Amino acid sequence: MSEDAYTPPLGTGDTADYDRAIRRWTREMRWRRAMIEALAPRPGETIVDVGCGTGSFAVMLKAAAPDVQVIGIDPDEEALAIARAKSDAADADIRWERGFARDIGARSADAIVTSLMFHQVPMAEKRAGLAAMHAALRLGGRLVIADYGRQRGLMRLLFRLTIQRLDGVTDTQPNADGLLPELVRAAGFANAREPDRVHTVTGTIALITADRPG
Repeated sequence: MSEDAYTPPLGTGDTADYDRAIRRWTREMRWRRAMIEALAPRPGETIVDVGCGTGSFAVMLKAAAPDVQVIGIDPDEEALAIARAKSDAADADIRWERGFARDIGARSADAIVTSLMFHQVPMAEKRAGLAAMHAALRLGGRLVIADYGRQRGLMRLLFRLTIQRLDGVTDTQPNADGLLPELVRAAGFANAREPDRVHTVTGTIALITADRPG
């Protein structure tokens, strides 16, 4: 994937409209709160938000756990500019970096989180991103994902009418077919499970948790 070959946060939509769309159509606070509950951040931890987009979760995490170090990474400079403005407004000390999931490098992070990113990247990048996350975590480190998961019945139809129109079919279909937990296990993570599923008018968002074996 080249430097400019990625799907922006709102796909074919305007990045400036991303926050409004996510708030209106995805029951945003429901799954973001579930992410923080599953993450259970502890003081002094380093937590990396990969594909942080406009920074909503990173800012929310810092407010919920002021004593953790939060790093947000995303390839989209417009999204990062919005994220920086949010953290400045909230007086939240967050480090923002530009990059893809596969570029995060060895960090000995205590936890890595990512939301609504994996459905937007090709299969090769899904695998490369998960491998990079595994390498960036310390032994025993935690992974928390919130993204579109297996779609069934009405949820599959809604997903086709919304997400796949915005982001295309090729990259999103593996998520709709329920492959993401399998990819997490194939990357070397242990204890991969789906503790929560949130049904929305854009399809089902699954919460996936796992850890790097110690």
